[in-house]
Formats: sequence, structure tokens, C-alpha cells
Amino acid sequence: MTSMPPQDAANATALWHALDAEQALAQADVGPDGLSQSEAALRLQRHGPNRLPEPPGRSLLARLRGQFENLLILVLVAAGAITALLGHWTDSGVILAVVILNAAIGFWQEGRAENALAGVRRLLSETASVRREGRRDSIHAAELVPGDIVLLEPGDRVPADLRLIEARGLRTQEAALTGESAAVDKGIDPVAPDASLGDRRSVAFSGTLVAAGRGTGVVFATGSRSEIGRIGALLGGVETTATPLLRQIDRFARRLTTVILGVCLLVFGYAVGFGGYSREDAFLAMVGMAVAAIPEGLPAVITIALALGVQRMAARRAIVRRLPAVETLGAVTVICTDKTGTLTLNEMVVRRVVTDPVAAAAQIGGEGYAPFGKVEGDQAAVTALARTGLLCNDAHLREDGSGWRIEGDPMEGALLALAVKAGLDAEAERAAHHRRHEIPFDAAWSYMAVLVGEADEAMLHVKGAPDRLLPHCTKQVGPSGPAPIDHAAWAGRIEALAASGYRVLAFATKPTSDLREIGHADVTGLTLLGLAGFIDPARPEAVSAAADCHRAGIAVKMITGDHALTALAVAQELGLDTRGGAVTGREIEAADDTELRRMARDTNVFARAAPEHKLRLVKALQAEAHVVAMTGDGVNDAPALKRADAGIAMGIKGTEAAKEAARVVLTDDNFASIVAAVREGRTIHDNIRKVIAWNLPTNGGEALVIILAILIGLPLPITPIQILWINMVTAVALGLTLAFEPPEQGVMRRPPRRPGAALLDGEMIWRVVLVSVLFGLAVFGLSAWIASRGESLAYARTLSVDLLVVMEIFYLFSVRYLHMASMTRTGLLGTRAVWFGVALAIAAQLLFTYAPPLQAVFGSQPVTFADGVVVFGIGVTLLLVLEAEKLLRRRWAGLRSRAAQG
Repeated sequence: MTSMPPQDAANATALWHALDAEQALAQADVGPDGLSQSEAALRLQRHGPNRLPEPPGRSLLARLRGQFENLLILVLVAAGAITALLGHWTDSGVILAVVILNAAIGFWQEGRAENALAGVRRLLSETASVRREGRRDSIHAAELVPGDIVLLEPGDRVPADLRLIEARGLRTQEAALTGESAAVDKGIDPVAPDASLGDRRSVAFSGTLVAAGRGTGVVFATGSRSEIGRIGALLGGVETTATPLLRQIDRFARRLTTVILGVCLLVFGYAVGFGGYSREDAFLAMVGMAVAAIPEGLPAVITIALALGVQRMAARRAIVRRLPAVETLGAVTVICTDKTGTLTLNEMVVRRVVTDPVAAAAQIGGEGYAPFGKVEGDQAAVTALARTGLLCNDAHLREDGSGWRIEGDPMEGALLALAVKAGLDAEAERAAHHRRHEIPFDAAWSYMAVLVGEADEAMLHVKGAPDRLLPHCTKQVGPSGPAPIDHAAWAGRIEALAASGYRVLAFATKPTSDLREIGHADVTGLTLLGLAGFIDPARPEAVSAAADCHRAGIAVKMITGDHALTALAVAQELGLDTRGGAVTGREIEAADDTELRRMARDTNVFARAAPEHKLRLVKALQAEAHVVAMTGDGVNDAPALKRADAGIAMGIKGTEAAKEAARVVLTDDNFASIVAAVREGRTIHDNIRKVIAWNLPTNGGEALVIILAILIGLPLPITPIQILWINMVTAVALGLTLAFEPPEQGVMRRPPRRPGAALLDGEMIWRVVLVSVLFGLAVFGLSAWIASRGESLAYARTLSVDLLVVMEIFYLFSVRYLHMASMTRTGLLGTRAVWFGVALAIAAQLLFTYAPPLQAVFGSQPVTFADGVVVFGIGVTLLLVLEAEKLLRRRWAGLRSRAAQG
């Protein structure tokens, strides 16, 4: 293993945010004029291109192989191969067709889900402005190397991690990386070595956007060594968890396969040792029993049920990348959600305006950047403050097909919206108050000032951080004009707004008639107009969605990189329990695994969380046996999205890294869509259980018939190839209809199913055993009756197959409801899908019975009308018996529940 060059080793360990500008240049071994072209070429060769490695995709072969990673299917493949070796080509061909059809369905649907998110990742800028050999140049961002001097302007995407050496009003939008909604002020002063990611003001991070100002920085990390690259490496080390459905189906398949193979071996031994069968005949009988017992149509029906869920999810604005993730959403017990852009709009809005330190604040309505909303308070005072916010502003508000958006700083965009709400025309005001000179915002001063108007009526407008602006104010606006300022009262209002989670700006003016230009010395003797409280508000639909989660027994936990007070304010707006306060990233880092599990269990708000903190929280909740859904949109969310049982990324404002890591992508970035997806997931799980509860009794009944025939020494009532006809052709036609079942009543008022619960509970197992016995006895009894009449074996087998299909049809109506009675008007009327499936099954069975080509393949014969009536009557009797049993069982359960309560 080659060692790292000395300079590279220093770069890897340096705390760049804690160095001053001169130290940073020295550390990077570069001067103010930048690198020479030859040195840049050497460093490019040493460090490699500035790009993130592409994630490996699943090959076509891997996707195809995945369709056969199921024990039930592998047993079928083995049975088909051995049957072919024995020369039974028809049986072998039908088995092979079943396997290929199941694989084709799964392969096709998975490919569609993958293609839904195909596209180029755009985490890094495509070009960069650099200073090399004292000249400004534009190069491809992939050619950047550590030591390059990069120039930043508004609208640029930062192309690599930079230690800033110059900053003039520089502000960057870091929501994708840190989760902080508002743009971050940047400067060149070093910060504490242990500063969190969101507090490293001397660094501009790769992939973030320049919202305002200009800056210059020296590159200290590129590609996979940047903060985004570090998250990518963290992401690569995260193991993807299997979904609850896959775990359940895997356990179910292993146990069922073990039981089937064990019983087959016992029957084979009995047939050879005591039943008088030859080895070949005994083996064919064993294959028949295995084919009867294995629900070979079940994987295809489950795959189709999940595929239908994918389509319904798409209609609800959710793209599913992996089929089982559809059902996983229905199993979640905890939703861990990012704040910015997920629960909130990721759009700053002014909610409070304080123009009097002792009076109530004005309430401002409206959502996001849309310039519509009611002003409740002193209209004139609010308008005066809004005019200063409008004139002391470099942003622009635009409306396009997707709504209102801003060009520039988000807080300045919110001030433009406030101005229109206060009755001002932005363009007219800017035209009437021409800007003559300005002091751009600078982190060193934390305010912006503009001089507007003509020389004899000029006005100085100032906005900035309250703690920096108030010392320059000597007056405040009063009812009858300017009055002496009450600094203590204003300090109290500022503290109260900040404690409520608002970001606060102060606004002041001063008339002047003798200035053509302004400097910092002129920002004195100001009259304070008031304060504005900004917040990234909760989505209105997210509030009701959080309430729906509470009713469904699902905990909602907010994990954000933003400040604790801001996070708590949004959590309270959402109705989350915030009595435990907020746990910060530092506390998460200091906690051991046991303490972290307690925090994860008892706390609903986590603030200033770095990517590794989010990942640890997801793992802690999973260690508590929770099924975790994680939502997010930033690069910082990607590792936790990948680890979660159901990672859900935002499709509009989400980064490509988040989408790649997630299993579900919301195309509307709406938290409410998650609740709709949970409802859909619960419905799909119910429907899959219905499919299994409907499918297994048929297989159990068929296997029981064969076992009884071997034990008694009678010919098989149905042949293996006839069993395959029932299990695949008619079972898919009928079983698939259950995938279209609508949600049962109260599906979102039930608590989440217990993590680790078996796919079949005790009640379902009893139901499967009961129906299997009824199916087996009915077929065996009918076969014995037909044989006693002297009918041919082929006729008896045809009637047995017809009876099984008819009983499946009637049992379909019984199993449609798991949590309520089926003998209701709605239950008996069924759905269009049910009646279509019934019609298809009847048509297929008529062809099986009466069509010569199928008679030649399956050995069937036409049956009489009278025998058909008998078969129909047995089907009706089965439905009545099962509904009576269901009614008695539910009444008994109700009596036991009342006895336990009282």
C-alpha cells in the first residue's frame, strides 16, 4: 500500500475552518496568484479528477438472478429437471413455463421501477472560475485540484470545498448539506476547531449555492475527499436492510419448503415400502404432491400485487424503486423526517412584525414566497418597515409554472413578498426611490445599507442583525413621530422572537440631504422601524398528515441540521410532543449506544444533526425493533435514507444523492404523500395476506388428496399437470383479483403490525388448515362417489379439477375481508376485478373441460350438466360453512374480550 505524500497527509488532517486565510494559503502551498498550469497538472495527476464516483448499478444478469432467489421456485426447478430426465416432457414443460412466467413478471416490473429515476447526477458544478498564474480562467470543475484559487459569484454552485480568503457579503445556501433553511453568512475569520458543519462560516462546501455576494477561496478538498464525498463514502459503507415483507416471505418459504420436502420424503418411503409403488411411480406421485403443495403461483401474484401498488403509488406522486418497499411503508412504526423541504416549504416567510416594543406583534399570513396574505396589525407601520425591506434588497421575485420563486437570498425574497402583502408595488417603489449608493451586506458588519432618492430628499435605509443594528439607533417610531429608543424593551422582544424559533432582522432609516455616497461612519443616529420574524413554515398538509400518523400509531421524529429553537418551533406547529426538548448533534455524539436508544425512544426533535448522527439514530430505532421510514432531500440525508427500512427522498428539491439512496421518491415533496403511501402499504400487506390465505388451502387440499390416495392405495384423483393448471392458470386469474381490493374500513386506525410478526398468524393458520381439510375431503368424497358409479378415472379427475376451481371461486368471496364479515351486500357484490377474474376462471375451466386441444394435454373429459350442478352446490355449501365459522369465531373472541375487561 503506497503512503500518502506529506502535503496530502497534512491536507487530510488539517482543520481548515480553524486556520486563518494566510495559514490556509501556506497549508495549500499556493500564493495569491494561484497555481501554475504545470503545477495544476501535477496535482490533478496526484489527486484525480474532482468528481464523485458513480454508484454501481445492478446488472441485467443480477436482476435476472434475483428472480430465482426463492426456495419455492428452486424446488420447482429441481422437480421440472428430474421430471424431464424421466421423460415426462409435458409435465416438465408446464413447470418450466410457470417458472419463466414468474421470473419475467418480476424482472419486467423491477426494470420499470429502476428506469423511473434514470438521469445524470448533478451534485457538482460543471464549470469553475479560477485564478491561475495571476489570470482569471474558466475551467471544467473536474479539473480543479487542491490549491486552486476559486472565484465565487451569485448563482454559482461551489465546485469544491474551499477555505475562504476573501468574502464580500457572501452568503451560501447549504440546506442540501446541513438542513439549514436560511442562507448562511460567510466570512474569512477562523472558527473553533470543534465547530459543527453548519457553523463553519469560513468554509464554502462543494455542491452548495452562492445566494449573494462574492468571495474567493482556496480549494482544500475535491471529489470524494470533499464533505459531499465523505458522505458518499459513509453511504457506501451503509448496509441496506431487508424489508419486512422480504424477511417474512423468506422465513415463510424456508419453513414451507422444509415441511413439504419432509412430508414428500415420508410419503415416498411409504409408497415404496408399503404401498406397492415402483420407485418411478412413487417419485412421480411425490412430484405430484410437491407440485400440489407448493404455491407456485404465489410469487407471481405477490409480484403483481406489489407492481399494482407501484402504479397506485405513482398516482399518489410516489415513485417506488424497489417493489417490496411498497409494502414496507405499511409496516413502519416510526417516521424520521428531515425538516427543511420535507415538513417545511424550504421557503422563508415573514410571520411576525414588531413595530412597537410593548405592543402586540403584527401577524402576517400567506405561504412561502407567494405575495398573498393578510396583514393583521398596524398597517401603516408595517408598510413603512416593508418599504425599507424592499429597497434594501437585491432579490427578485418571479412566478413560473411551478409557483413563486426567488432569485437571490431567501430572506430578501420573503421581504419582497411582505412588501406586496403590505400593499406596495415592488417595481414602482424601486423606480420612485432610485438607489444612489449602497453598503453591501458583510458578515463583519452584519447589515446592508442603501442611499435612495434625490440629493435634497435622500433617505438611508438599513437592515441587519438586531444585535449589530440597534446600537446605531437613537430613536424609534412612535405614535406621534420619532421618540427616544428603549433598548431594554427591544432586547426583550428580540429574545422572545428568537426563543420562538424565528430568525430576526431589524430595520431602520435616517433622512439625509448632504450625502452622495455612504460609508459605515454614516450608519449612526438611525430611527428603528421595527423587527421582522422569519420562519420556514410547516407545510399546512404536513400538520394534518402528522395527526394522521398519530392516529395510526406511528411516531414522527424530526431530525434536522438546523438550530434547536427553529426545530422546536416547527415541531410545535406540527403538533409533535416537544416536552422532552431537542437533543443536539453534540449530545448524540457523546451518547453511547444504550443512552442513544433511550434518546431515540423518548425524544421527538433532534437538531444540529450531522449525517453520521442521523445514521446512528436510525440504527438505534431499528435496534429497538422499530420499522423505520426516513425522509429527506439533502446530501446529508443519504446515508440514513439508505439504512432505513423505507428511505423516502424528495423528488423536486431533493439531491440526486438522496434519490439514489432512497427506495421511494416523492414527486411532490409532500409529507402528506407519505401518509397516503403508508395507507397504500397497509392495504397491499392486507391483500397479500388475503392472497396467501386464499392460495394455501387449495394447495393443502390437493396435497391432502394425494396423501390419502397413496395411503389407501387408490389412483391419484388429480395428476401433477392438472395441479399445475389449477395452481398457476386459474389461481393467478382469481388470486390476482385480491390485489385490487380497496382498503378495509379503519385501515389507518389500526396500530402498526408487530415487527417480526409472521406472515401467517394463528388465526390465519387455523383458517388455512380448516379450508385445506374441507377442500381435500370434498375432492376425495366426490372422486369416491364418481368411482362408485363406474365412471372412468379421466372423468373423475376432470370433475375433481372442476370442483377445486369452483370452491376457489366461492372461497374468494369469503377471504376478501380479513377484519370484517364477508356476507354483506358489499362483500357479495365484489369488485369489477373480482367478477372479471371469476369470468376468466370459468372460461378457462370450460376450455379445460370441453376443448379438445386442452383435453389432449391435460387428459380431461366433458362432464354432464347434473354433475356440474352438484359441483356448484358443494361450492355454495363451502361458503356458508366458512362464513358461519367466521361469525362464531368473532363472537367467541368478543365474549373473551368482554370477560377480560370486566
